Formats: sequence, structure tokens, C-alpha cells
Amino acid sequence: MKRERWASRVGLVLAFAGNAVGLGNFLRFPVQAAKNGGGAFMIPYLFAFLLLGIPLMWIEWTIGRYGGKYGHGTTPGMFDKLWNKPISKYIGALGVVIPLLIGSYYLYVMSWSLGFAFYALKGTLTSLTTHEQINAFLQGYQGVVQNQYFHSIWPAYTFYLIAFLLTMYVVSRGVVKGIELLAKIAMPTLFLFAFFLMIRVLTLGTPDPINHPDWNINLGLGYLWNPNIEYLKNGKTWIAAAGQIFFTLSLGIGVLQCYASYLKEKEDIVVAGLATASTNEFAEVILGGTIAVPAAVAFFGPELVKTGGAFDLGFKTLPLVLGKLPYGWLFATLWFLLLFLAGVTSGVALSQPLVAFLEDEFDLPKRKAALIVAIALFALGQPIIFLFKHGVLDEIDFWIGTVGLAFFATLEVFIFNFAFGTSKGWEELHRGASMKLPKIFYYIMRYVTPLFLTGIFIYWLATDAASKFVMKGVDPADRPYILAARIAIVLVYAIIAVLIHIAWNKKHQKEA
Repeated sequence: MKRERWASRVGLVLAFAGNAVGLGNFLRFPVQAAKNGGGAFMIPYLFAFLLLGIPLMWIEWTIGRYGGKYGHGTTPGMFDKLWNKPISKYIGALGVVIPLLIGSYYLYVMSWSLGFAFYALKGTLTSLTTHEQINAFLQGYQGVVQNQYFHSIWPAYTFYLIAFLLTMYVVSRGVVKGIELLAKIAMPTLFLFAFFLMIRVLTLGTPDPINHPDWNINLGLGYLWNPNIEYLKNGKTWIAAAGQIFFTLSLGIGVLQCYASYLKEKEDIVVAGLATASTNEFAEVILGGTIAVPAAVAFFGPELVKTGGAFDLGFKTLPLVLGKLPYGWLFATLWFLLLFLAGVTSGVALSQPLVAFLEDEFDLPKRKAALIVAIALFALGQPIIFLFKHGVLDEIDFWIGTVGLAFFATLEVFIFNFAFGTSKGWEELHRGASMKLPKIFYYIMRYVTPLFLTGIFIYWLATDAASKFVMKGVDPADRPYILAARIAIVLVYAIIAVLIHIAWNKKHQKEA
């Protein structure tokens, strides 16, 4: 069965950027920067971008295109080609398991932005004037409590179904007519909304000159970008910067490799990778860094940003900010539609690896593979939705969306460098390239990136994993649900491993 290819260079860059540009660009990055030295944060951020992000991105693009040449769209088959050992394909199983499990909760979280866009357009959201009201509204929406705003979880569930069905419809249409077409529509629209909001934020001036004459947009921009060099002495700042690069470029998930498998054999991945990374960084640093935090500081002062998280900033604080503006309902609607567009392109990307696995390894038709993936994602999503208040989502997000990414990426770079060989990888990376990378990147890929990744993985294990594993601070009533979430992770991996075993046995039988 002939595999699809990206139809155009613009389409593939936008599709890769759509995978990378997500909620973290507009929420996680500005909060990480604000809490870790402002402008000083950009120093370790740039180091991590050059020593971890760009090299690992090129490695994943190279692995993906190389695997696609042999008809493999996912890492089990790719790793098997890189390292001809039985264990390689089972390590590669993580590149199917991770996006599947992240997708199972990401589609739900992403749908919140669609729901909030609806309530912003309706005027309900911007009629809330206090943090207590917006917090109660969010908790009611999530089904954590029943209150005057929501009597059940069904409004949120309705928007989840809409977002879920839209995502699965796009995936079912394939790479060109689905993913690429969505990217060509969603990404320019997203940038248009972001630019419009950025201009409005930059013209805020001093919102409350009588009570808070010092709270203005200049203070907000200064709070985010004025460098506090003292933070560079703190190792946590460097880890935070590396973690942000890791998340923002969608590394260690298995999606970049899958998308790269649809490239032509001599597609210039050196330049295409740089174009994708540049698009993502523009969205994150320029647009993401100019909207949420500066606006929040101008209205509520810097203390609120210091104590709040990324999710609080986007779903609680910013609606209050926008609600104070003329036509606030319009700006709030654009904000949440922006988040939804960023989310849906990433949601489609997370769904694709399992589709590709079923297509390539079991020769299933595209629509049948998409239907199976839809059923799997839907089934996995239900306990996450209805047991949200018991911490199931956070548990899966930690072990898969944090530790799992670093673990998988660490194994990946060691396979690329020391099983496949850095020299072969370097040659494969430059196949069809219009420019030759400086040789220094060869040594960065071979030595620095593996050490960097190993350090991040060990740090996360040492600082968070032990207390998380023993459920420190977890309500005893929630512990059975947390345990069930862990068992579910193991079962999903076991199922994918069994499918890999079956697929490879069938191939050997055919060859015999």
C-alpha cells in the first residue's frame, strides 16, 4: 500500500508547527519565564534550544524520514531499522503509547477552550468580575462541584464530543486532505487572532490610574522581560528552560517521527526543521510572551502571576482582564478560539501515530484505522473525564507527559547515536539538504544532547518521582483511582507490545 506524502512544503511546515504550537506556547512559556528571572530566563532557554531542542528535533525528523523509506510511520518499525535487535521495537512502542495516552486527556482539556469560547461569545464568561466567581465557574464546568453555574458535567461533555469528533474527522481524511488542510486553515487563523490580541494588549496603557497608577502595560512587559540575573545561579531555572524547550517542540512523544515518515526521501529536513522551529518560537516568544502575562500584570499586579500557574493565567485571570475591556466578549472569544486552534492541531497530531501504526503494520484502510483509534481514545478518555476530581488526569500527565517523554527521548538518542551511528545519522540528516550544518552540531548530537536529556530525566526522577510514586499528599480516598490510572498505563503498553509482536510475526511468515 502506497504511503501518503505531504503535498507541499508550506503544508508540511504548517503541519509540523501545528503539532508543536499548543496551549503551552501561550500559557506555559510566559509563566515559566516570569517565574524564572524574566529576560534572564531567555539565556538558559537559548542554550537549551541550541543544545537540546534543535539537535533532538533533527534527530527525530531523520529517524522519521528514514523509517518512512521502509514503510514505517511509527517508532517500533523505525527503531527496528535503526537497531536490529528484538528489544528495539518494544522500546519504540513508547512512541505509540505516549501520544495515545496524552491524546486521551489532551482532547478533553483542549475542548475546554472551545466551551469557554462559547460562553465568552454568549457574554456569560465576561460577566464574571471576581476570581472567586471565575474559579467557581471553572470548577462547575469541570464537574468538580455543582453550583449556580453548572448542575452537571454535560455542558463540558458536549464540547468534548464536538472537539473529539472534529479531531477524528480530520484524522480520518488522511495526511493531505485532513492534517495538512487543517494546518493551512488553522495556523494562519491562529496567528491572526494572536496578532490582534497582542495589539490590543500593547495599547492597554494604565487600566486603573487612580487606585493603581503603577500597574500598566510597561510594568507587565518589564515584569516578563527585564532580566533578573540572580535566577541564573539557580539550577531550577536551567531545568525549567530545558523542560520548556522539550515541551514546546513536542519532543520525545513520537509525533515528529510519524509526521516525518510522510516526507519525500530527499526532502530538505535541515531547512524544514529550522522553519518549523522558527514558526513555533515566534508563536511562543513573541506572541505568547506579549499577551497573557503583561495583560494580567497591568490589571492585577505582579503578585497574582507569581502565585498562579499557567492554567490559572489562561482560564481564570485572562477572562477577568478581557472582561474589563470594551467589547471584552469579543477579545475573550478570540483568546479561547486561539487556544482551541492551537489545541486541535496538536490533538490531531497525537492521534496520528496509532493510525499510522495500524495502517503500516496491519495494512488497515485509513478510515478503519481512524475508527479504531477513535474508539481507543474515547474509551481511555471516559475515566479521565468522570474521575477528573480524583486526580487521574494529573497522574497520567506526570508519568507519561513528563517522565515518559524524557525517558523515551533519552533512549531514542542513544539508539540513534550508538546503535545506528552518529555518522550514518549525520549523512541521513543531510540527504537532500540545501545547506551543510556546522560540524559542531555533530558533536552536540552525539555527546551533549544525550547528556542533557539524561540529566533532565534523572532530575525529574530525583525531585518529583519518589514522592509521586508513594502518593505523598494524595487524599486516601483518591489513591485507588491513582493506582487504577497506573495500571491502565501498563495495560496500554502491554496491548501495543502484543500488537507489535503479532505484526512482526505476520511479516516473518510472509517473508518465509
